[in-house]
Amino acid sequence: MFDASLRRTKDRALGRLALALAGISPLAITGVGLLAGVGAAWCAARGGYWAALALFWLGRLLDGLDGAVARAAGTQSALGGYLDLMADFVVYAAIPIAIWWGVRAQQSPLPLIVMLAVFYVNAASWMLLSALVEKADAMTSVAMPTGLIEGFETIFFYSLFLLFPAWASELFWGFSALVAISALQRVIWAWRNLK
Repeated sequence: MFDASLRRTKDRALGRLALALAGISPLAITGVGLLAGVGAAWCAARGGYWAALALFWLGRLLDGLDGAVARAAGTQSALGGYLDLMADFVVYAAIPIAIWWGVRAQQSPLPLIVMLAVFYVNAASWMLLSALVEKADAMTSVAMPTGLIEGFETIFFYSLFLLFPAWASELFWGFSALVAISALQRVIWAWRNLK
């Protein structure tokens, strides 16, 4: 929802740092970001939520920095974009599983299962739609629709998950509902625009 408006701010904030790091491989930055995210999950599973939150934010910073460094160095690649997205999905699956693992004695796995299922369906909705829009864009000018939950909102909710693990079930249910709305928004957009 806020990604498009925050992108310019993010690019300005990371611009100088990206120029300074232009000699470092963006894929290495992606790899370190993935390690930070997996480390966040590891800490969360063991109840170290503050360390998990710090590692999660470090991973998200590196997730934004890898692309900025690639653009600054002129080394953008399809492989880099692909690996960046794959790393995101690993982290976004590992952290809620780890949080549930840490509080499993008190909470049912159902909210986690539903959230991951909805997240999976939403990912399929925008990935497939992105491919179709790119194909259609060769013939006409089509813009990818935004959703209620995008990158910024996901980072916000995952931070809440780590800050309030005792409320994980309720937060997972709420996030699931909002992500489901995002998927539905894209289905409605596709119904109207891809006939």
